[in-house]
Amino acid sequence: MTGEPLIDVRGLGKSFGGVDAVRNLSFTVPTGNIVALLGPNGAGKTTTVNMLTTLLPIETGSAVIGGFDVRSQAGEVRRLIGLAGQVAAVDEKLTGVENLQLFCRLYRMPKAERLQRVAFLIERFDMADFADRVVGTYSGGQRRRLDVVAALVASPPALFLDEPTTGLDPRSRNEMWEVIEELAAAGTAILLTTQYLEEADRLADNIVIIDRGVVVARGGPSELKRDLGRDVLEVHMASSADLAGAVQVIGDRADLTSDDEAHLLKVPIGPQVGGPLEVLRALDQAGIAVADFQLRRPTLDDVFLAMTGNTEDPK
Repeated sequence: MTGEPLIDVRGLGKSFGGVDAVRNLSFTVPTGNIVALLGPNGAGKTTTVNMLTTLLPIETGSAVIGGFDVRSQAGEVRRLIGLAGQVAAVDEKLTGVENLQLFCRLYRMPKAERLQRVAFLIERFDMADFADRVVGTYSGGQRRRLDVVAALVASPPALFLDEPTTGLDPRSRNEMWEVIEELAAAGTAILLTTQYLEEADRLADNIVIIDRGVVVARGGPSELKRDLGRDVLEVHMASSADLAGAVQVIGDRADLTSDDEAHLLKVPIGPQVGGPLEVLRALDQAGIAVADFQLRRPTLDDVFLAMTGNTEDPK
């Protein structure tokens, strides 16, 4: 279920030493929605999260969360939000239960309510097997789950997740995705930053891509892929030498990406490149051995690379 925007950001801006980290950033996150903020390293994602969670002062523009102005009503805003940052905020010397109780005490919950809330969170998020262990013995997935759950002790209507699954194995990542989906289904408005494009593709209702602090694309995952308006030809070469030759032959006609280890060339098919048969014919005429090829629809990775012009992971 979705509703009115719980998080409303308009013209947000922040600079450091005269360099714009975030410039004129606007978006909304309705109740029950997940919005993913994507961008290359240094694009301004964490700066944005820190401003919205009152950790950094807003320089220009405005942000309203749950009807409260982030600038002038920071105390009220803090009571409405939960934050799981890139670095776990839990104490490794305490057990999971003790950490959750500590967070409840910070919210000044009465003891009876505190015990009830911790028991509920442990059961709901399947933590019973490790909640009584010292956090220093946790796996990466268990620690990250505890960190996210700690951000939920006060049932915040708005949740900020800054790269919540970085470093997790595929199973732990999938489990975390299920937790995030459950929270959104229950009505939580979630702003998510991530370095995993498949994560944004699965979870996000809407995506905002920023580069150097400026929005370069926005929309739903399917909409962004459709609007890219081009397919991708993936060509597997027989050898590294053939891959290098293919880059020379095709590189002046397209913004290629390649994987040296897999001997893989990705060619965006557009007017300046020609059709896939033309590309394959050019490789054949140059004597370059092709082991295999396929033409596929664009992925969110293709959108990201096209919009940012950057081959780095979207951290």
